[in-house]
Amino acid sequence: MWKLRRGENNKVRVKGKKKKKTEMGERQRKLHGIMICVPYQGHLALKLASSGVVITFVHLEFLHRQTHHANKTDVDLFSKAREVGLDIRFTTVTDPFPLEFDRDANFNEYWEAMVHDFPPLVDEFVGKILASDRNMLHFLVADTVRLHLARRRRPQIQPRQRFSLDAVGLGVLLGISLGRLINEVDEEIKYVPVIESINTKDLIAYLRQSQCESVISRASRLQFEQGKMADFVLQNTVEELEPRALSALNSYLPNYAIGPLNFSQNLPTNTVVTTSLWSKSDCTNWLGSKPPGSVLYVSFGSFVHTNLQVLEELAYGLLLSQVNFVWVIRQGILGDGATSVLSAGFQDAVKERGLIVGWCDQIETLSNPAIGGFLTHSGWKSTLESMWCGVPLICYPIGFDQPCSSKLVVCDWKIGIHLCESGTLDRENVAHKIQSFMNGGDLERLKQNAGRVRQIMKNALEIDGFDRFLKDLEAKIRAQN
Repeated sequence: MWKLRRGENNKVRVKGKKKKKTEMGERQRKLHGIMICVPYQGHLALKLASSGVVITFVHLEFLHRQTHHANKTDVDLFSKAREVGLDIRFTTVTDPFPLEFDRDANFNEYWEAMVHDFPPLVDEFVGKILASDRNMLHFLVADTVRLHLARRRRPQIQPRQRFSLDAVGLGVLLGISLGRLINEVDEEIKYVPVIESINTKDLIAYLRQSQCESVISRASRLQFEQGKMADFVLQNTVEELEPRALSALNSYLPNYAIGPLNFSQNLPTNTVVTTSLWSKSDCTNWLGSKPPGSVLYVSFGSFVHTNLQVLEELAYGLLLSQVNFVWVIRQGILGDGATSVLSAGFQDAVKERGLIVGWCDQIETLSNPAIGGFLTHSGWKSTLESMWCGVPLICYPIGFDQPCSSKLVVCDWKIGIHLCESGTLDRENVAHKIQSFMNGGDLERLKQNAGRVRQIMKNALEIDGFDRFLKDLEAKIRAQN
């Protein structure tokens, strides 16, 4: 999710002909979006720039270095876009730590600093950009992770993608913030306006009283409190899939469903941003040796951490299931810098049934005919990509907005199943769930539902709420200058 606030510009008061000239000048002044985002917001930058908006895309320096290392190139993300005339400037900003600091292994320390020490750095950085060009109409774009960065009052869009929320997830957070933290008892609650009823087990874990003082809880509360000050909220979702949530959210803030953003049409060719924080393996040849629909794709995304016990139970569950699988185990998934997380004999035990990689092109893999299912942490970006490819899901949410996304997948859209109900993995149960999912009678029903959802998403591209958003954005900014 992203938020937008309008930039600070001096108002000029003139009369008569001078006023008319000033109005003409205002119409000629270009909109300038300053995007302070995580690595995967390039499609929004391209979409804005393709509509004539000047974009300054701000990357964290350590992520920029990591991306360059993984992709073995020093070319910035938008060089091809500039070649076809899009005005996207690319720059970096430092966080409070040196480049060599291990942010995965020191997760809590890192986020404490991002909450307290990073906002002044961003304020200073944005202030310099504003001072360098007073002829454009500036606004700030920040995703959910970065909502707390800019303390000045200036226009903001709040986009949502990585570390993102589905519309229900965002609405639940807004609803809870109006009430109370939840207790540890699983119960149905009905006081959240965006959804008729939801069980507390499907809510974000750090809304629980027992976790309310964790660094992530405190950072999240700050992010969403400041999110309420946004002028616009962009949702990377589809209105037909979440009509009640989006309608309820509009009573708080202007919301626009612009998803699925990753698959936007009408962008100039050869400008798609292809980035990765890790070197990618090509799974094509291995998948080509497997029958259609016989492979389970397993990945917990690019951000969340888990523990060794979860990985071990999952590994032996896969082994016992006798199902073909591709498993992405990225570096840093345990949060301790470990580079090897599975026993030395595991790969020998699975032989040709399993392919274990550090990273891969997820959309390319999900689009392969050999893939029959996706075992996921239920991150919103991964969920959208699986839905777009028509692939049913096995959901194992780890934290953040993932329990709510999992609830939508399993209960509302009926395109997946839960890996376990209790949250504790057991290899025997994992094997049973995987077997019944890949080979059972319900798979055909899940595929049919997934196909229906896929068509809904494709139809949404033809509607494209982005144009309506752009008109409202420009009208608001020009009216305030």
